Amino acid sequence: MTASQASENAKPHRVFGQQRKQPKMFRVGVYARVSINDQQTIPMQIRALREYAARRGWTIAVQVKEVGSGASQRQLREKLLEAARPREIDVVLVWRLGRWGRSVADLLTTLQELSHLGVGFVSLTEALDLTTPAGRAMARLLAVFAEFEHEVLRDRVRAGLAHARENGKRLGRPATAALHAGQVRKRLSKAEIARRLQIGRTSVRRILAAKKFQRGRGGT
Repeated sequence: MTASQASENAKPHRVFGQQRKQPKMFRVGVYARVSINDQQTIPMQIRALREYAARRGWTIAVQVKEVGSGASQRQLREKLLEAARPREIDVVLVWRLGRWGRSVADLLTTLQELSHLGVGFVSLTEALDLTTPAGRAMARLLAVFAEFEHEVLRDRVRAGLAHARENGKRLGRPATAALHAGQVRKRLSKAEIARRLQIGRTSVRRILAAKKFQRGRGGT
């Protein structure tokens, strides 16, 4: 290769007379999560996620591995969100949606936060890529389903409360203390009340007298 050819190759490429922008080097946060009984699969997840990031030309800035069960709190996941908020990463890469979100509502909440921050999201096995227009359309569809789920749960709660009232069930906290207040007042002498409250018996008599006067006037 001649010096002139090397110089030509080093120049920025132009398309239709305009300088072509160099592709952005995305910083990716990788998140892998497995259940307690499925820990042997986490190396496979990490390997597949790292290979995908390499194919896309992304640089892995944060890598998180978490072990949990069911819908338990994903505490280590917060590391990626903390990195996303100051834009230390440009995209979050996960194995699948079920590994990231505890529920549809939790999934949509975090995806909406990432979208607001301008951080992309990719679920590898479900081919969900929110860095593309099609992926962002899918996120809006998921939001519709989350709202639907919320409405269904709210209607079920209302129906359950109405059914309980119709069957004479009293809702709310039982007033057990109020039911026994009369017995307490009868069984405790003024001296006992003064001793337990560490006040004088004269003060106890004055308080009880004021209470009787208030009840006599129709007060509470």
